[in-house]
Amino acid sequence: MMGTKSLVAFVLFALLVFEGYFTEKVLSATVTYDHRALVIDGKRRILQSGSIHYPRSTPEVWPEIIKKSKEGGLDVIETYVFWNYHEPVKGQYYFEGRFDLVRFVKTVQEAGLLVHLRIGPYACAEWNYGGFPIWLHFIPGIQFRTTNAPFKIEMKQFLAKIVEMMKKEHLFASQGGPIILAQVENEYGNIEGSYGVGGELYVKWAAETAVSLNTSVPWVMCVQDDAPDPIINTCNGFYCDRFTPNSPSKPKMWTENYSGWFLGFGNPIPFRPVEDLAFAVARFFETGGTFQNYYMYFGGTNFGRTAGGPLVATSYDYDAPIDEYGFLRQPKWGHLRDLHKAIKQCEEHMISSNPTQVQLAWSVSILPDCKNVIFNTAKVVSQRTLGDSSFSATTSVNDFILEPSSWSWYKERVGIWSNNSFMNSGLLEQITTTKDTSDYLWYTISINVKENNIPGQEKELFLHIESLGHAALVFVNKRLVGFGYGNHEDASFILDEKITLNHGNNTIDLLSMMIGVQNYGPWFDVAGAGIFYVALRDLKNDTNDLSFEEWIYQVGLEGEDLDLDNINLANSSLWTTGAAPPVNQSLIWYKVAFLAPEGKGPLALNLASMGKGQAWVNGQSIGRYWPAFLSPSSGCTNGSDCDYRGAYDPSKCLKNCGQPAQTLYHIPRTWVHIGENLLVLHEELGGDPSKISLRTKTGQEICAHVSETDPPPADSWKPNSEFISQNPEVQLTCERGWHITSINFASFGTPIGKCGTFSLGACNADILSIVQQACLGQEGCSIPISTATLGDPCPGVLKCLAVEALCSD
Repeated sequence: MMGTKSLVAFVLFALLVFEGYFTEKVLSATVTYDHRALVIDGKRRILQSGSIHYPRSTPEVWPEIIKKSKEGGLDVIETYVFWNYHEPVKGQYYFEGRFDLVRFVKTVQEAGLLVHLRIGPYACAEWNYGGFPIWLHFIPGIQFRTTNAPFKIEMKQFLAKIVEMMKKEHLFASQGGPIILAQVENEYGNIEGSYGVGGELYVKWAAETAVSLNTSVPWVMCVQDDAPDPIINTCNGFYCDRFTPNSPSKPKMWTENYSGWFLGFGNPIPFRPVEDLAFAVARFFETGGTFQNYYMYFGGTNFGRTAGGPLVATSYDYDAPIDEYGFLRQPKWGHLRDLHKAIKQCEEHMISSNPTQVQLAWSVSILPDCKNVIFNTAKVVSQRTLGDSSFSATTSVNDFILEPSSWSWYKERVGIWSNNSFMNSGLLEQITTTKDTSDYLWYTISINVKENNIPGQEKELFLHIESLGHAALVFVNKRLVGFGYGNHEDASFILDEKITLNHGNNTIDLLSMMIGVQNYGPWFDVAGAGIFYVALRDLKNDTNDLSFEEWIYQVGLEGEDLDLDNINLANSSLWTTGAAPPVNQSLIWYKVAFLAPEGKGPLALNLASMGKGQAWVNGQSIGRYWPAFLSPSSGCTNGSDCDYRGAYDPSKCLKNCGQPAQTLYHIPRTWVHIGENLLVLHEELGGDPSKISLRTKTGQEICAHVSETDPPPADSWKPNSEFISQNPEVQLTCERGWHITSINFASFGTPIGKCGTFSLGACNADILSIVQQACLGQEGCSIPISTATLGDPCPGVLKCLAVEALCSD
């Protein structure tokens, strides 16, 4: 490698899924492993995999997302199984809609890809309660994830349920299906020490239970150094090149290679440079890796109340190669695709050799014949997409404002709103009280002020509140006086407010709010939430502890009980309609009828003008929103300033400091229809619904910048060919269904700037007509970088080809 880079010739191998192997009538496959790789029907395979969680998108878009994954060079799709939504009530199962697991696995099979089924049943995944059903918490004597009989009974029953379901549908490889791997437990090694000997015994039991289910495919345990044979222990992390399995008979596998990181409300947006991600993958295979999985390859959306806690955002985009809305994230998708192609070129040598470890700089070159570089992890030549996200305000995004005159509203009652409330001496823990049926729990207490007060006068006091999390609104005599909240790193908070109480009877109403149930950590299942200390302090510093007084409790909101998000109540007299909706009011419901913009693609709801709450479209929850929670104003880098070199962690590369974590919320196209649709919002803090808009994407602006010294396309190399005679190329491709409708910039020479801001340099060949002829009207095009074709405006000078184009429908 040139300069500070090392030229490293190493041999790599990846499985290109055998076309037609998994068809409707297929032969069974035997899946085993040796020290070097997974072995399918006696042949070693080294696999590229990507995580796609079926409930984080909709069945209608599964085929397209999976197809894009295959086109990106993946061989395997990896997914968790989400126990809490498959068994929401003990003994009652649900496998429909977004949770149709069998349909998802079959969709992967129809695309010709393989499946790694991570049954767990603990998932983590920034998913509510880590995927455990909340009813599990209330089984007498239960302790999660340890050698506890009640827990083991339920876990084994669910594992068996999923395995039998897959067997019944003939989905394991031995039955002709796509499932080649299964996982039991998940990242238990990170917290096993907290459970002592009970944890060690639990690991052995989980392994024995999994093997006893006779799946006929290997089982894995990720981050589990003591995984007993024959379970394969695997690595999770940003880098796994130094990982070694716990037995010389097991292959080196990487089940979670983080393509980015998840998003928390109140945090800046993390991203991972593709140069670093590609380097980590190449280095893993160079050191003997056999299977690596991008977590996530498509992240999707935490619809409804599925997001974990605390304070995990609704978007689960994860900076993945396919973004939250299903669009390709470029150049990440394209650069990794090229990497997979280069690895594929080396597969035959790889399966018959053992690795030689070499100390590397922060880039890797791939030379399948030890002569020609066909890929370099630090040289990104694939196309880029302009804009920070799919729905960035560009010429390809349209905004549709919802008319304020069409809004209706319902004012939520503060405090106790029905006769199903109850009284208790002392403050109750929230999750145990609500059983996670609602994000909300009212705590109400009456305070009678008598002492030496003249009627009509007020008494000044300080109200002190301590909460385990996650947020709370404070009302005194039905008037909002304060709002407190934690963050993802620490959901607990303390709130101090100066208040005034009237002579006679007063009420203090506290609305405690959950933002996702804890999903990770030792004993996370017993982590509490809600208010645990309340006191009044007068100006003399005398304190009155109210924590053990009589409190009245109400689970949920009145609007939830009325089912205001239900489309059948759209014309109910409960709603008030006026010329304009009230703005900046807490605890208010809004609804509006809207016409969906034309098109087939996803929609984005812009809620930047709102505070905090939840939203529904035609009765389907699109998740929690919280634009009022701004991230810290410092600590961010932009994409060009974040150096890919050096170890990556979630705080290294951040963007959108001082901004909300999320303002755009995904509405799947299949959730809207021709004619009127219903949007309902519950606003907790206060906002302006008249400024809400819908965004559609009608195209994309793409660009590429490739020099004469960049390698030709990886798949143009053939054994024993004169590869060095091949030319590098600018390759442009639109999303499926769109075509290149204009060329906004084209220069061969020394163009200045970067994508979106290119300008002509001192050396320039006018090649606009050449690019237009090759690309206009096409879904994709390739332009070889050759002076014979493009001319030579400055002989002896290193030249580049820069092109910007617009794709549209």
